[in-house]
Amino acid sequence: MPDIKLKDLRYLVAVADTRHFGRAAERCFVSQPTLSAQLKKLELSLGVQLIERQPNNVALTEAGEQIVGRARGILEACAEVTTLARSHRDPLAGTLRVALLPTIGPYLLPHIARPIQRALPRLELHLHEYQTAPMLAKLKAGQLDLGILALPVDLEGLEARELYSEPFQVLLPERHALAGRERVHMSDLEGQSLLLLEEGHCLRDQALAVCSRAGLGERQDFRATSLETLRQMVATGAGITLLPQLATEGAYGNARGVVALPFAKPVPSRRVGAVWRKSTARGPAVEAVCDVIAERIARSGRLAPR
Repeated sequence: MPDIKLKDLRYLVAVADTRHFGRAAERCFVSQPTLSAQLKKLELSLGVQLIERQPNNVALTEAGEQIVGRARGILEACAEVTTLARSHRDPLAGTLRVALLPTIGPYLLPHIARPIQRALPRLELHLHEYQTAPMLAKLKAGQLDLGILALPVDLEGLEARELYSEPFQVLLPERHALAGRERVHMSDLEGQSLLLLEEGHCLRDQALAVCSRAGLGERQDFRATSLETLRQMVATGAGITLLPQLATEGAYGNARGVVALPFAKPVPSRRVGAVWRKSTARGPAVEAVCDVIAERIARSGRLAPR
């Protein structure tokens, strides 16, 4: 049986990711000749060519592509073993890889970052920002430990916990006819031009679902990449939009040229929750972070805790 070492698999995956021996060697903290020689030994041990070496071009063979796929799984499993051992020694220490939706992260983190640091001082959060589909894929692949996103989602192989319910507010140009109201009914918005995010953002689908009942039509010649782009477009008078409540508070509540108004009952809202793998070794850390978020939301009185 070939003697396959984990470091050789790391070298191979690094070459697959970078398509460059020099950059792969830098990633693995070894010299390029060392990395190249080890991969040559791996090929000889397996009896199959894994890498096509050409001037200014590095490519994987068909066998190489297939073996890299298995190698990634092996390396992830080994990392999980290390994480599991560490979590048993101190379940609330180490690194926790957390991803948030772009429509949640910038607005929630200012409220929870310090409380999490104070409550869990030995836990280091590595923060990422992804839309729903790539976030779920990375969670299932073991590349993330925890996702904060809008529910519901496909939970195959995953667990979920609802953290809070977040009302929507309508964002209007400051000179809009409704800007002086204390609250807005959905019927007040009939016939307005609705600005939305581009495809792939779950907030787009949620806003469409809410606004379709009020007869709002989406403006077809514009789709934003972020809530801040939407905010700027509303300020120009191009239309109106719906924002989650946290995106209308703090520094965002003082944005020029726009007015954010709450809805009259029944108030449209979204459910924000946490998602993680059923098999995760970071269960205690995940639960602890969720507890802090839920407690902070409940104490703030801003949103409806779950």
